[in-house]
Amino acid sequence: MSQELSILTIEVGSTITKVNGFSRLDEGGFQHLAQGFAPTSISDGDVGIGVDQAIQDLKTHYKGKIDHPETFVNSSAAGGLRMTVHGLTYSMTARAAREAALGAGGIVKMVTAGELDEFELEEIQKIHPNIILLAGGVDFGEKDVVLRNAEKIASLHLNVPVLYAGNIAIRKPVQSILEQAGIETRLVSNVFPDVDVLNIEPVRKVIHELFNSHIIQAPGMSRFGELTHWGILPTPGAVLKAAELFAEVLGDCLIFDVGGATTDVHSVTQGSLEWNSRLIEPEPYAKRTVEGDLGVFVNAHNIVEMENDSRWNDNLFELVPIPTTEKQKELTHWLCSRAVNTAIRRHAGVISDLYTPSGKKQIVKGKDLTAIQWVIGTGGALTLIDGGEEILRNVCTGAGKYLLPAPETKIILDREYRFSALGTLAQAYPEDVKLTFQKWVNSKDISEN
Repeated sequence: MSQELSILTIEVGSTITKVNGFSRLDEGGFQHLAQGFAPTSISDGDVGIGVDQAIQDLKTHYKGKIDHPETFVNSSAAGGLRMTVHGLTYSMTARAAREAALGAGGIVKMVTAGELDEFELEEIQKIHPNIILLAGGVDFGEKDVVLRNAEKIASLHLNVPVLYAGNIAIRKPVQSILEQAGIETRLVSNVFPDVDVLNIEPVRKVIHELFNSHIIQAPGMSRFGELTHWGILPTPGAVLKAAELFAEVLGDCLIFDVGGATTDVHSVTQGSLEWNSRLIEPEPYAKRTVEGDLGVFVNAHNIVEMENDSRWNDNLFELVPIPTTEKQKELTHWLCSRAVNTAIRRHAGVISDLYTPSGKKQIVKGKDLTAIQWVIGTGGALTLIDGGEEILRNVCTGAGKYLLPAPETKIILDREYRFSALGTLAQAYPEDVKLTFQKWVNSKDISEN
């Protein structure tokens, strides 16, 4: 007997809208019943057109009754939230704030450290961010620079909310400065409350809330906000949440999402004891990086220029969103390979030699990926071409200059685009999502060679 479709996930992407139908099983977990796709219709003035078309496409694959399913929504259609981030020192609070923003689906357009100067203030005005994130100082540490930065941000009179996630000792003065200028102010726990202590989850939560208010402004999106009790998640945030739950039950993981405009990398790992002892700066357990120059369609020319390979430049006329001919597939494969290789080296930790009076020692800056057990490719071009597993396998070389996953790491491709859907469902059903991941992995022919 077929299961009834009782849960619907809607993902409104920048180019493609995806819907997935699930049933919730009596024994726990979800059964995937059907999927539908359609072009995102934001340019038509109503994202609902694309959603309705995707649901109609789903109905061609699912013949059962669909009667008021519980609905969950994630989206990147209106773009992520443009953010500027301002801390006291780049290596501490500015970097911590940036990690929090990226993990929540923010697009970080500017990062500053120290007191803002007139040129930086002009740049903030040009960017006109959706959110300004102000941080700086460990709790009960430096005050003056942060207070002056609050005054300078207030003087810009930008009608955008400011999140303050810095030194707890000056929360009230910062709030007073900003609110007297008529600025919506959110006070959040310090992202760097003490030396070598990262605290990014409270900031991520508030950015999610603001994203939900922002995304509703996309034409036609408010209708779908009303369909769900859980708000609209940023798609990258949904993927990161899914990655965290996957790691909880199956082990440390690394997720690649190679798209037309960006390549996103998510890692969930504490790293190894060996290399963590040599870290010079703390890294978050769950980390996301967004490489805006590594898209394999919109930004394919950036990859070709980076590689300085005229042969591939001459072949760019073959480029299409969904390759069908052998030449198109070959080009997309090469672009994916270069995007993955470049993105992982920007995400991973780097080993360096430090010369001290007592001799040479090795230090690590960045994320240690040597304890990763799973490398997963999801969405976008990586899952549409042959050889995706090979591309991911090639970055599993272990510790060298870069702290990469080991050669024996397991490889899996999410060809069904279910990662973001399950991350969205995790808002209500985290245990069911974990069980679903376990069943999904057990059903796959996992590449380990």
